[in-house]
Amino acid sequence: MRAMVTGGAGFIGSTLVDRLLGEGHDVSVVDDLTTGRLTNLTRARAVAGPRLTVDELDIRTSRTVDLVADRRPEVIFHLAAQIDVRVSVDRPALDAAINVLGSLHVLEGARAAGTSRIVYAASGGTLYGDVDAASLPVHETHPHRPLSPYGVSKKCALDYLVAYQELHGLAYSALALANVYGPRQDPHGEAGVVAIFAERLTSGRPVTIYGNGEQTRDYVYVDDVVDAFIRASTRGTNMVCNIGTGRETSVNELYATMAAAAGSDAAALSAPARPGELMRNALDPSMAEAQLGWSPTTGLREGTAAVLEHVGASLRAAGGDQSQVPV
Repeated sequence: MRAMVTGGAGFIGSTLVDRLLGEGHDVSVVDDLTTGRLTNLTRARAVAGPRLTVDELDIRTSRTVDLVADRRPEVIFHLAAQIDVRVSVDRPALDAAINVLGSLHVLEGARAAGTSRIVYAASGGTLYGDVDAASLPVHETHPHRPLSPYGVSKKCALDYLVAYQELHGLAYSALALANVYGPRQDPHGEAGVVAIFAERLTSGRPVTIYGNGEQTRDYVYVDDVVDAFIRASTRGTNMVCNIGTGRETSVNELYATMAAAAGSDAAALSAPARPGELMRNALDPSMAEAQLGWSPTTGLREGTAAVLEHVGASLRAAGGDQSQVPV
């Protein structure tokens, strides 16, 4: 298979690239390297040879259409996005330019290339909006009511996928991702709470919890998510599937779990809640099990321990300088 991974130098994208190459596929990576890092592709570039190409490109530019058409991918895994809710609140036009216009460029390129399928990284954390507790874990049939510019832009791209399938016969599989965490997640750029906690706990710096810490999320490990992407390249045609654990975990519980694993008894600091964030979220993964044959296999303790170990190893390699930690 000729695969393209937009956002392929990010922590999810690069992990997907490793999996695709390991299964013998040819892979084209597109990334503007604003949050992605070439160091995430070090292993892939060392072993893949001509089976891997990497193009530094901003999907907001129309050159994306020509590049996709030239690479002629059979399947596009579209992960490139502006993913920070706070950035979307402060700069909604930027958010829309990347997530809506950029996605349109990818779709137009796919149409020109004769691509058979797009596997899209949708946002399960924002797609359904502020869901009543009685509806958790939320099912795909729940109304789509995003409450942040980020959520709106991701839903808009999803709507375009539906339109392109109807108009041009371009198949898609959309994965509504819960809160993905794992090694390579950047605590400085992507604002993943697990990565932030891991860096601060490992370096002995204080951890800050925003709000009362009782807000919940559905944390799903990156290797499990990558497995879902692989399965969605041939299954779950023209549908949205939630990719999560179905379990709510509060920020306080997450911190307690990670602090215990790190051997820390330090209490977290408190700060005001941040605008645009939901109080509770968890995704029902039953459709993914039925349609993709997928279910999560990595528990929170196991997954967060792997992140702590990765961050610790990176700190040691960097000589203890947090500013140089390659996560």
